[in-house]
Amino acid sequence: MIQSNLFSILLVLMTTFGSSFTEEKELVTKPVLADFEVKGFHLDLRIQVMTPEALKAFAKQMAEFGLNTLVVEWEATYPYAEHATISNEFSYSRAEVADFIAYCDGLGIAVIPLQQSLGHVEYILRNSRYSHLKEDRKDISQLCPMKTEESEALFRDLFKDLAETHNSDYIHIGGDETYLLGHCELCSARVAEAGKSKLFVDHMKMIANLVIENGKIPVMWADIILKYPEAAAELPAETIFVDWNYGWKINHFGDVPKLQELGFEFWGAPSIRSHPDNWYLTDWPTHFNNQKEFIPYARERKYQGIVMTSWSTSGLYGFTWDVGYDVAEMTQIRNTYPMSGFRILIACYAEAVARKEAIDPQQFALQYGKERFGLTETELMKLWDFLSYKPELISNGKPVWSKDIEEMKSTYEAVRKEILELNPMKNENEFTHFKLMADLRMNYLDFKQIESRYNSDGFSQEMAAPLVEEMEEVLAQAKLLGARFSELNDGFLYEAEIQEQNNLRMLPMQVLYSRLSKLK
Repeated sequence: MIQSNLFSILLVLMTTFGSSFTEEKELVTKPVLADFEVKGFHLDLRIQVMTPEALKAFAKQMAEFGLNTLVVEWEATYPYAEHATISNEFSYSRAEVADFIAYCDGLGIAVIPLQQSLGHVEYILRNSRYSHLKEDRKDISQLCPMKTEESEALFRDLFKDLAETHNSDYIHIGGDETYLLGHCELCSARVAEAGKSKLFVDHMKMIANLVIENGKIPVMWADIILKYPEAAAELPAETIFVDWNYGWKINHFGDVPKLQELGFEFWGAPSIRSHPDNWYLTDWPTHFNNQKEFIPYARERKYQGIVMTSWSTSGLYGFTWDVGYDVAEMTQIRNTYPMSGFRILIACYAEAVARKEAIDPQQFALQYGKERFGLTETELMKLWDFLSYKPELISNGKPVWSKDIEEMKSTYEAVRKEILELNPMKNENEFTHFKLMADLRMNYLDFKQIESRYNSDGFSQEMAAPLVEEMEEVLAQAKLLGARFSELNDGFLYEAEIQEQNNLRMLPMQVLYSRLSKLK
């Protein structure tokens, strides 16, 4: 952790930057710098499930950083009492949940449970017990908001359970990315009659009232109500909206000030893991700049809370179906590198929340590298080269802006070489995550280069044999990287979760190797 004396040093060293959100010039020139009442961090436990010991260690770290709230998206890891069907193979016991919340209480950390209640409910609807609630038979991300009686009965049980185990004043009810609004016949008819806003608000109002009945305050993501705000005033006045912004312009989803004029409280939410991050790519520059720009804006806009999000996956899934579109299995489409590798971004967030001025990412990273890793001035610049490198995606088998994957590899190798050469004087384990990230990306680029030749117009069966040899080298390297991944995350994630992550990461490589081997 960066100690308080380092915070003082940083306040002197860091250059003050103004907000880049120039659309609201009066706020930039005449800021109202209020402190955040809620200084939070979002824990995404949908995949990459942390062990109970790791959860406690993380909460302790958050308290040391000066944060006071954890928003925990338990999803299927929560041990539901009356709906045990929902809980998955990585679910905690009720004793473990109670122990964790008690531990957080002792640290001054409030634990807010996040219970999705309209969209992102695949983990509920995949079970035949609840499948009658789904909006679409194949896209099971959303339940039908017109099936009010059945939904109300389900969520009355779930919120009662969460209210009994969590002593926070709040329950987060989700409500984001409900892209199927108005999709089924029932909902389509309701939209034609009253509009999408009314369809959405009627359901979320029912959900919010269930939370209020349990003596809690409902918190919900703001994207959908900002997109369809017409019926917003019908939501309970206690409802708090969370404006999530991961690096785009302000009012990206809709007009926040208009909802504030209705009297609704707002919190803000930047991110340290979000699109396009995956196992092989972390967009460090975007995440640093997101903190530099959005956190001061949230202060100026008088948001009462700030919650850093950190997404383990996109929330999109691939399915193996049984007869009648019953779900046999579902697998996440995109995973990110585990949160164990992002302490520097969390520390930057804590510092950005603690100060009134916008943070300078480069100055912060250099000071962090000096204090945390004991790096020299020359080494610090190499660390910054790694953290400021803008990663490039491969789309439809081709680089987004490079000529080809060979050029991508050549460009990235220079950055990778620098980070691999660094040997920190302390906190070596933390630094090793950077090195593993760099090697995972290069292994991925090696694989994608072979895959691109396999998909080229000139590919023929005679070309398979040399590609098989190259794939054998890539797979051998991937296995070594998997062993390093396992060692680094031992105790942080469950052993079975670590193995699943390694298997999923190598799956596309195994598939290509099998197909090439057949042609050899």
